[in-house]
Amino acid sequence: MDNQTISSVEKTVIEAQVVEALRTCFDPEIPVNIYELGLIYSVNVNDTGEVEVNMTLTSPHCPAAQSLPPEVETKVRGVQGVTSAKVNVVWDPPWNPSMMSEAAKLELGMS
Repeated sequence: MDNQTISSVEKTVIEAQVVEALRTCFDPEIPVNIYELGLIYSVNVNDTGEVEVNMTLTSPHCPAAQSLPPEVETKVRGVQGVTSAKVNVVWDPPWNPSMMSEAAKLELGMS
């Protein structure tokens, strides 16, 4: 699939599969996946299947800072149709608990 242009439908499918893969990544300190925690700010799939993920961590001192981004990259690379993956850790806006999904808040007893 290298250097071939994919359709917008294929991009949408790949993006949905990437999100599902990200739902299998967990912050080791919180029993909720990183997608529901609101740590994933964006998932972008380009016309050749390259995926770029912008994510954050619960804090700059998060113990998972060294392990979580490479895990995310590995999970994204494992999605069918993905030709490459890049993970950017961003700090703006800073993460806060209001970014969690309602499901995550319920899971943590915050709703």
